[in-house]
Amino acid sequence: MTDTTIKQIPLLPLRGLLVYPSMVMHLDVGRDKSVNAIENAMVEDNIIFLTAQKEVSVDEPTTDDIYTIGTVAKIKQMLKLPNGTIRILVEGLYRGKIDEHIEDDEYFKVKFNEVEEEHGDQNEEEALMRNLLEQFEQYIKVSKKISDETLASVKDIDVPGRLADIVTSHLSLKIKDKQEVLEIANVPDRLKHIIELINNEKEVVHLEKKIGQQVKKSMERTQKEYYLREQMKAIQKELGEKDGKSGEIAELKERIENANMPERIEAVAYKELDRYEKIPSSSAESSVIRNYIEWLVVLPWTEETVDNLDIPHAEQILNEDHYGLDKVKERILEYLAVQKLTESIKGPILCLVGPPGVGKTSLAKSIARSMDRNFVRASLGGVRDEAEIRGHRRTYVGAMPGRIIQGMKKAETVNPVFLLDEIDKMASDFRGDPSSAMLEVLDPEQNSNFSDHFIEETYDLSNVMFVATANNMATIPGPLLDRMEVITIAGYTEVEKLHIAKEHLLPKQIKENGLKKSQLQVREDALLKLVRQYTREAGVRGLERELAAVCRKAAKILVSEDKKRVVVTEKKLETLLGRPKYRYGQAEKENQVGTATGLAYTSAGGDTLSIEVSLYPGKGKLTLTGKLGDVMKESAQAAFSYIRSRAEELQIDPEFPDKNDIHIHVPEGATPKDGPSAGITMATALVSALTGRPVRKEVGMTGEITLRGRVLPIGGLKEKSLSAHRAGLTTVIMPADNEKDLEDIPESVRDSLTYIPVHHLDEVLDKALVEEK
Repeated sequence: MTDTTIKQIPLLPLRGLLVYPSMVMHLDVGRDKSVNAIENAMVEDNIIFLTAQKEVSVDEPTTDDIYTIGTVAKIKQMLKLPNGTIRILVEGLYRGKIDEHIEDDEYFKVKFNEVEEEHGDQNEEEALMRNLLEQFEQYIKVSKKISDETLASVKDIDVPGRLADIVTSHLSLKIKDKQEVLEIANVPDRLKHIIELINNEKEVVHLEKKIGQQVKKSMERTQKEYYLREQMKAIQKELGEKDGKSGEIAELKERIENANMPERIEAVAYKELDRYEKIPSSSAESSVIRNYIEWLVVLPWTEETVDNLDIPHAEQILNEDHYGLDKVKERILEYLAVQKLTESIKGPILCLVGPPGVGKTSLAKSIARSMDRNFVRASLGGVRDEAEIRGHRRTYVGAMPGRIIQGMKKAETVNPVFLLDEIDKMASDFRGDPSSAMLEVLDPEQNSNFSDHFIEETYDLSNVMFVATANNMATIPGPLLDRMEVITIAGYTEVEKLHIAKEHLLPKQIKENGLKKSQLQVREDALLKLVRQYTREAGVRGLERELAAVCRKAAKILVSEDKKRVVVTEKKLETLLGRPKYRYGQAEKENQVGTATGLAYTSAGGDTLSIEVSLYPGKGKLTLTGKLGDVMKESAQAAFSYIRSRAEELQIDPEFPDKNDIHIHVPEGATPKDGPSAGITMATALVSALTGRPVRKEVGMTGEITLRGRVLPIGGLKEKSLSAHRAGLTTVIMPADNEKDLEDIPESVRDSLTYIPVHHLDEVLDKALVEEK
């Protein structure tokens, strides 16, 4: 670098360009200051200082916006263009460094020093030149952006510094990188730097080519797929298949967006949709994935109904639909009241246990109606396979979700009333234990994360109100029973059956058989006979069938005999339905020796049971007939043993077993009978036969007996009381421990019967046998 300071010359800032010494280049100049700088240079000696701007985007650069080292150039030509700009041809002379900026509003002026090149060892420079040319030639072959003529002209240059500058000017470098080359005064260092830049550029070009090939392949594949899809659309259009798979995918995507799924479920759905799109329609897995997405879309994830928590409204609906069943109704109203106070409660799991036809299923529908919830029913009778509850895994052919998820799909909300019908009828075999699978469904602590094998993702059942029904509580597994709140529906009384027949069943059958209320009248005495002698059941299903038969017979009479009205009386009933199918127990007309009236509890409700004892000469043999079960036979043996042990106190000949055989018979021998509650009845009949004291005709009794004569509690007191009332009995002897059950008995029945609670058989005999004269 010399110390000779050249006079001040104009400066031309360049945007996005850089001129090296020995380069000849055209420049278009449009900025006012730049135009003034060129005009002043032309007036003087055509010398101008060219330097690059640091930032291309700056329109009005200052001294801080331009590089200090640039190129001193000579303006060879100048041409003014029609649009107001000036085109000049410049030739770079040598490197220069700005020493001082001179203030001038019209254009930039600078004082500068010439930067002289520093040379090294001549052989080293020669070797570097050869290496540079070799690398540049390779770069040209790879990039194919520079012509062979340019390479030939570059090869003719034998000045190391000039060669470095010319090669750099042909490289696709950033202005910052080109400026670094311009600022290197040492020629060997400049050559080495340029060789390094060329190597980097070669790598970049290789990467560009590789990416370009990949993009080209991708584009070719995309174009191929597009072409094939268009062909497929055309084929499907000819075949009459609207839109084909692409239409399905668009439809499924829209349905997923509108399904209001949780984020995790939505992510699974989109992932499966992506798989479905890639798999050919002919693949077996395609239909499996489609089916899975369909299930995810149709299941309710957030939709729910708003509970109607108006207690009087719910009570009104429950009373409209069902007569009686006070305990169940009370439990539903309690649930609504608690929910209204807490505003959030897990759905209760009720289990209604009772004989067929007592209204368990219809009660669940009424619960849903009273709460304004959707209702869905799943029948579990005969279910043996665990997959029926939890679903099949998707690897199996024809896999489907279990009945719980299927029910939720039908419900369309997350908080329906879900009826699990006949839960006691589930069975187990080699395919699994469905009752164990139900444990997760019916556990309030677990069912918020119910897992179905088909859906795989967890599903929340905690808002569902489950109502299960069963005929026999004994066949429900203990762990499953523990998760449910059991409400027993024993059956309907005669009074309740009459009310149900008048208010619900008869109007329904009149309507279903095309009659009008004015065309058919069934009197109360006919209804009572229908209940007593044409049906024997705890529920009202058989009663409804008989009423339907009455309506059909009436319809035939109205049509064939051209009558306007049919009145059904007790006598008319036999004409329509034939002779009665059943007889009901009735009180004895007179006091009988050796005959006692017991009260029995059957699946059809309560009934009276006449127990007869006969003595004849023999050696103490005890004969039992009437198709008795083991428990009933043992009760007879216990009563017999007790009487033998207390013979003297009961004023019975102690040697009676040595003189007599005893025969105990229970009529209706074709009907199986079992249970412990006939114990005191058998004992009373035995004592009556052995002492000759008659049994009071108006007394019915029930209770289990022990060898010491204690009377133990029994079940079904309500039904037994109803049968006593129906049979015309006025007094019921019962175990003292059953006094708590009296409140369950209808008031009309309770008031017409006299209840005698007893602890011991002596008390029974005292009340049941006629006093000796």
